Amino acid sequence: MGLITISGQPGCRHDEVARLTAQTLGFELVTDSRLRAMIDQEFGGEAALPDKAFPDAALSLVARLATEHHLVVSTEGAELLFQSLPGVLRVQVVAPESRRLGTLMLEHRLDRPSARALLRDLERQQKDYRKRRLGKVSAPVHSFDLVLNMEFLEAEGVAEIIRGAVSARGLMEQGLLSAAAEAHLQFKARLKLSKHGIVAPAKASLKKNAFMHPSEEIFANLLDFYQVAWEYEPRSFPIQWDKDGRVLEAFTPDFYLAEFDLYVELTTMKQSLVTKKNHKVKLLRMIYPNVNIQVFYQKDFENLIFKYGLAERTGKQPEGLATR
Repeated sequence: MGLITISGQPGCRHDEVARLTAQTLGFELVTDSRLRAMIDQEFGGEAALPDKAFPDAALSLVARLATEHHLVVSTEGAELLFQSLPGVLRVQVVAPESRRLGTLMLEHRLDRPSARALLRDLERQQKDYRKRRLGKVSAPVHSFDLVLNMEFLEAEGVAEIIRGAVSARGLMEQGLLSAAAEAHLQFKARLKLSKHGIVAPAKASLKKNAFMHPSEEIFANLLDFYQVAWEYEPRSFPIQWDKDGRVLEAFTPDFYLAEFDLYVELTTMKQSLVTKKNHKVKLLRMIYPNVNIQVFYQKDFENLIFKYGLAERTGKQPEGLATR
């Protein structure tokens, strides 16, 4: 996937660098104003979004776009927002204060003292914004793959250097973000957003299944809440046969998540009874090595319930977790 984040010091025209880079490469441009508009549409406006929830909301929106386009993202702190995404080139644009003052004087038709006052105000706004949204007033230099000094360069020259870096990294050859990768990122982002009480729109409806245990229904609610497609007990795998080839025992995982090609088994029984279940899982992995299965033990499941308040949302308490 090709994703370029471009940020910079006030007065460096990094937004112009981003525009030219997107134009040169044929990438989709996501500016700060566009990202704000997307947040308004998806989450009901920035006022409804706590500052600390902003990074996960931005990740959710940009991941969706990345399945359709290579992207140039120009918003404050973008280098920190998308660290979990593959194929990212993080660019910072800097310049000496004298150059930045000159830019502000030309753009705003100011004298030098007024430009200096404006620069100080912009720097304060930048630090305040980063502190509120990202918890850091600045990013260390190792947060960037490319730091470009505009003292002797114009925006066009900086965009050309970025184009060369994209080619050297082979970002475009990696293809767009896959649907499975996007679903995985959405799952993680929405889990974090739920901690702030943020519910994404277009929530999928809960499938009406006759679950064998309350824990399975709670887990299904979790998957629906974060729009992860699932099937309940869709397939049984024979794991033991008699000498005539008749099936003596089969194993039926609880869920199948098609987007991840992953089976999930919930094991919320007493630890003393887990050994038999583990043996079945081991046999399944030996006999069907291409089948991906993840086991959630009692501790894992209880962590999900209590960390994200799932029992409260579903109206079900995790009673009898040790009775399955």
